[in-house]
Amino acid sequence: YDLVVFDWDGTVDTTGLIARGICIAAKTLGYKEPSLALARATIGLDWQHAISIAVPDCPPEEYLHFNQVYRDWYIPNERKVFLYDGMKDLMNELKSLGVQMAVATGKSRQGLTRLAPYFVSTQTVDKCEPKPSADMLEKIAIETQIPVERTIMIGDSVFDLVMAARYGCDSVAMLYGAGLRAELAQHAP
Repeated sequence: YDLVVFDWDGTVDTTGLIARGICIAAKTLGYKEPSLALARATIGLDWQHAISIAVPDCPPEEYLHFNQVYRDWYIPNERKVFLYDGMKDLMNELKSLGVQMAVATGKSRQGLTRLAPYFVSTQTVDKCEPKPSADMLEKIAIETQIPVERTIMIGDSVFDLVMAARYGCDSVAMLYGAGLRAELAQHAP
């Protein structure tokens, strides 16, 4: 492969923090607090879909307020998040081999600055259709000019794998993030 595309939450260990943030925002706003498992299961979706599933009693007109309460808690706590074990070594090795790397994530661009020097492209829901649309991977291909058959997507959720399949590239499922082995295996990573 000439291009390895990472999902941010499958690279940086944010899943527990994101799930806790969703629960805290729901509780703060007086909605029924979802289980950590339910909140975790929405990781990878765009924010509106995630809220509608995890906190169904939150009306759409409150999504922006919910997002702000979540961000007010999440951003100061994000400093506590680290790369998964071995990820920095993998990224350094890929870089030394001349393999280009990119990010396709349901997160906003603001959280991606920590590892920016590694990535030739970062695509977010700020300017792309949300996963599982192939839009992020298509935009990465336009920027890098690397063909689909030379691209691989690495992710930890079903949404990452479906996005890769829709784009037509190979994929790798990481088992330490949001997705469960049985769910991920159904998508032939």
